[in-house]
Amino acid sequence: MPALKEVVSLIHGWYPPATAEDWDAVGLVYGDPEQSVKKVMFAVDPSPEVAAEAAEWKADLLVVHHPLFLKPVHGFAATTPKGRTLATLAGAGCALLTAHTNADQAAGGVSEALATALGLTDLEPLVPAVGEPVDKLTVYVPEDGAPPVRAALAEAGAGQIGDYDFASFSGHGEGRFRPLDGANPMIGTVGEIETVAEVRIEVVLGRHLRREVVAAMLAAHPYEEPAYDVVELADPGTVTTGIGRVGTLPTVTLAEFAETVAAVLPLTQHGVRVAGDPERAVKKVAVCGGAGDFLLDRVAASDVDVYVTSDLRHHPAAEFIEKGGPALVDVAHWAAEWTWLPVVAARLAESLGNDVDTRVSTLCTDPWTLRI
Repeated sequence: MPALKEVVSLIHGWYPPATAEDWDAVGLVYGDPEQSVKKVMFAVDPSPEVAAEAAEWKADLLVVHHPLFLKPVHGFAATTPKGRTLATLAGAGCALLTAHTNADQAAGGVSEALATALGLTDLEPLVPAVGEPVDKLTVYVPEDGAPPVRAALAEAGAGQIGDYDFASFSGHGEGRFRPLDGANPMIGTVGEIETVAEVRIEVVLGRHLRREVVAAMLAAHPYEEPAYDVVELADPGTVTTGIGRVGTLPTVTLAEFAETVAAVLPLTQHGVRVAGDPERAVKKVAVCGGAGDFLLDRVAASDVDVYVTSDLRHHPAAEFIEKGGPALVDVAHWAAEWTWLPVVAARLAESLGNDVDTRVSTLCTDPWTLRI
């Protein structure tokens, strides 16, 4: 059986916590990283009822989308619903992990799962993620001085590419220079041209690390005046992560599409609400799992035929429709995000095989329980 830290590492690799919004609270909430994990349950909400289900199933880990403690707390006594949730999990020896906004925009995340469940293809982010600006530093070092310079660059944070670090490129050549009066050369003589076997080292680095990396390189370099350059790299334009998703499907009417949405999503009292001409042709669709009214302006300026999201309010929705843009399909927040659970559960099962058992909670935690 894998240790909890191994399972957490896998999930964090798919949905990096660093990509979560600044206000969010994601990651391991409770549990011993060294404990063994055999059973993993997935749910949208860390409610007391979900915790009880995990405990009854004897889950070792509960993975949820919504944070248990989004706001700071001074305690978590079992006299409160959140306290009861944690007390139930702790009593059952079940760890708790949250993947919220980091799972929303990731490849294979919440919005992508919703789009895939609705049958959309040719997916791309509605709002592509903005990657961190990247630099490339090139420096020339005498051959015997190259290893410590490479090490200094890596220790300062350069050479990190995805799940790899200490990445660099080296090429060999000759360097030429003539020390002038006032120089104190490590190699060569003042007034004479010197030729030295050198190594060209190239590394990439996050632009925010530029000052620290250059300083580390200069401190480790044996030359009095090293030759180096820093180049700002262009955005490669291959971003596959971001907020929401846009995709296409064979042309149907808006009414037919809404029927598909209702059939695909788990049943809730909220149901599926539609704004727009039922006979309107639908081919290009935008989706955002969870509350997506903050994207209405972006959607209005796009060429999609319909926007599927949750928690739409009266006035923003009415004003949006009045502009004559895409139609709207409003679904239950819980139902839209639930579509991600089978995806991440299958991903974990595929990665760990028979070492873990997975379970997706079908307990509806949508707050609306009756419609008259």
